[in-house]
Amino acid sequence: MASSPSVVPVAVTAAVIPVLSPSSDFSNLREIKKQLLLIAGLTRERGLLHSSKWSAELAFSLPALPLAELQPPPPITEEDAQDMDAYTLAKAYFDVKEYDRAAHFLHGCNSKKAYFLYMYSRYLSGEKKKDDETVDSLGPLEKGQVKNEALRELRVELSKKHQARELDGFGLYLYGVVLRKLDLVKEAIDVFVEATHVLPLHWGAWLELCNLITDKEMLKFLSLPDTWMKEFFLAHIYTELQLIEEALQKYQNLIDVGFSKSSYIVSQIAVAYHNIRDIDKALSIFNELRKQDPYRIENMDTFSNLLYVRSMKSELSYLAHNLCEIDKYRVETCCVIGNYYSLRSQHEKAALYFQRALKLNPRYLGAWTLMGHEYMEMKNTSAAIQAYRHAIEVNKRDYRAWYGLGQTYEILKMPFYCLYYYRRAHQLRPNDSRMLVALGECYEKLNQLVEAKKCYWRAYAVGDVEKMALVKLAKLHEQLTESEQAAQCYIKYIQDIYSCGEIVEHLEESTAFRYLAQYYFKCKLWDEASTCAQKCCAFNDTREEGKALLRQILQLRNQGETPSTEMPAPFFLPASLSANNTPTRRVSPLNLSSVTP
Repeated sequence: MASSPSVVPVAVTAAVIPVLSPSSDFSNLREIKKQLLLIAGLTRERGLLHSSKWSAELAFSLPALPLAELQPPPPITEEDAQDMDAYTLAKAYFDVKEYDRAAHFLHGCNSKKAYFLYMYSRYLSGEKKKDDETVDSLGPLEKGQVKNEALRELRVELSKKHQARELDGFGLYLYGVVLRKLDLVKEAIDVFVEATHVLPLHWGAWLELCNLITDKEMLKFLSLPDTWMKEFFLAHIYTELQLIEEALQKYQNLIDVGFSKSSYIVSQIAVAYHNIRDIDKALSIFNELRKQDPYRIENMDTFSNLLYVRSMKSELSYLAHNLCEIDKYRVETCCVIGNYYSLRSQHEKAALYFQRALKLNPRYLGAWTLMGHEYMEMKNTSAAIQAYRHAIEVNKRDYRAWYGLGQTYEILKMPFYCLYYYRRAHQLRPNDSRMLVALGECYEKLNQLVEAKKCYWRAYAVGDVEKMALVKLAKLHEQLTESEQAAQCYIKYIQDIYSCGEIVEHLEESTAFRYLAQYYFKCKLWDEASTCAQKCCAFNDTREEGKALLRQILQLRNQGETPSTEMPAPFFLPASLSANNTPTRRVSPLNLSSVTP
């Protein structure tokens, strides 16, 4: 990482934007509310509506200010007065999305506010033309080379201003956005860091910076301002980087200091629980959020993902209808409707709605990933691969897209490609057992059985959500004629199934009992073999084998065949799985570097 960027003195901006430098603590909530109200107005004047909304929502969650403490609007400078007519007219055009027209009337204005709106209008005009051309000409799945033609000109102009130290906090933010769009990531990070120093209250700069950070090590090297805004940024980036425990701690701290009524924080906590697959907790928080803010659309697509996983058709149908009434032309609404059709196995309709979401916002990550899933269901692997690749272009931290690519190449029987993509997914979600099981299956197909064993053990150790790791490991031991280890795995599998009381597929349960019955029979442990054989009789596919084994055991007992002289361990916990010999201790940590596709 490069050394910390040079920071423009706050005084450069303060002459135009009277924003006090935010303190690093939350001791004065009234002062924080004043700052939030001020920045909400300043961002609104410049057309930065999402940042304005975020600040206003956060300010609303704090106690109201008395009349005597309400701040007057910022003073108007001489330059502002000269540009007032042009700015007022251009802002009206900007608000109705006539960006070229707004830029035309702002050309030549000198005030900071008018200059920002002039450059921002040119940027948005280019983005709108690019999106229109991408969607209309190429379709949402084509890999086109459509670019925002205004970016290079904007970069040249903003670069000159930057070198002359003439950019305020908003100008630095726009310069960073232009650099990011041109894939100049290192330069963009430096400029966004500079923007957070010059104007710490602008949430948009923090958010753009968050999108460029790929890991915790990268975060450590950033020279960020020591303000209370940094706490919101850290909580957000921890959620994005899947550092959920740290993120939840940060959000709890923010609630404790006075932001308990913030719908933004509540929704972020729900997203954090969604990310660690604590579905019940996430659903509970989303339901509370809906009561608190019934017309909220942000993050409702994440809520619909949870309803989809739980197959809650009626609740998902209600959510889809409700959001359609509020605003059917929002990307989140389209994704919720897509999830609803997907749950009903109407995959063509689901893909259509995800395409609609991408027409509204071609950089909306969730829609690309979900559309990839739908193409997978329709067996259109080529389209699925394209969709997942688009998702990765939008956000390289999206483990679902990497995992989806692994699945598509698995269908295409290309195990080395699978291995690469599953490894990338595992790096993003090191404690997700699904990634580890997929890796194990991949290693198994490549006949790298030692690595496969490690993956299955590790999947079990981190908490096997699908209860499949032990069965796969048992079958691997069975294949290698390691009967004792296979029996241990089957016993532990059955113990886990019975202890959690889950309803599982009978096929795997019956497979475990069949193997154990035969294992105990070979060991001449008649009681244990008989118990397992009786269990086999409960399943259609093993009933006859169970009956046959019971007859053999009875016959041997009648002949006076003595059981094994060794003292058998209890059925559900053999000595070989005692406390000091757990699966995690038996195998060395997973090493993913040994195979490179």
